Amino acid sequence: MKGFTQHPNSEIGEDMRGTYTGLVEKIPYLKDLGITSVELMPVFQFDETEAHSPELKNYWGYSPLAFFAPHSSYCYCDEPQVIADEFRDMVKAFHKAGIEVILDVVFNHTSEGNQAGPVFSFKGLENSFYYILAGNPEYFADFSGCGNTLNTNQYIVRRLIIDSLKRWVTEMHVDGFRFDLASVMSRDEHGNPMDNPPILWEIESHPVLSRAKIIAEAWDTGGLYQVGSFIGDKWAEWNGKYRDNIRKFCGAIMGWRNRSHPA
Repeated sequence: MKGFTQHPNSEIGEDMRGTYTGLVEKIPYLKDLGITSVELMPVFQFDETEAHSPELKNYWGYSPLAFFAPHSSYCYCDEPQVIADEFRDMVKAFHKAGIEVILDVVFNHTSEGNQAGPVFSFKGLENSFYYILAGNPEYFADFSGCGNTLNTNQYIVRRLIIDSLKRWVTEMHVDGFRFDLASVMSRDEHGNPMDNPPILWEIESHPVLSRAKIIAEAWDTGGLYQVGSFIGDKWAEWNGKYRDNIRKFCGAIMGWRNRSHPA
């Protein structure tokens, strides 16, 4: 989200770079390219301090803190009460230009990390409800590669996810979602794959969410790979192996061109 306008070559005002408002400034450029949909990398409020060095910041956003709030540092205005309005105005501007907005959403883990990580919310509320724990409950099962795994099929967590998605559709007006490591959401409270995971069926059949596009990254870091077999009738899927093959092919073509046409 931030990187699209952060560099000076975005040719927008420095104070608007990396913001929702700055993205609006690039809509004519996207229209000229024939773009009809944009997928924003995570915009849920996330922990920017989660990095391997104190001098660095979390750039990508895959470390959610709050599933209902747009990330505050992407806001052009410093007023907290304006952040949601600025996000909505961005979405409306895209819609006016005939471009739909899809969000990359992270419901497979949170920024609280493993047993050595910080306590922001869910760990303190009810650790065993919100997370999948290891055999020794002092530790966390990790099917996300990020230290913890959200217990998405627990009834309280299911409600949290559904209410979050409803807000982004009804109040923020987004058109759909791409679910990061969606196969995590097919696991039960012990981490076992389920034949009919409630949360995935509830998202697909929910009356409010039924008009939204839903796209699964149909694998996780625990070994599940469900491309071609992801549950439901409405879920679209990312195809990771096809993506990787295309990258390799394009890389080979570019390498061949560089060898054939030296500077």
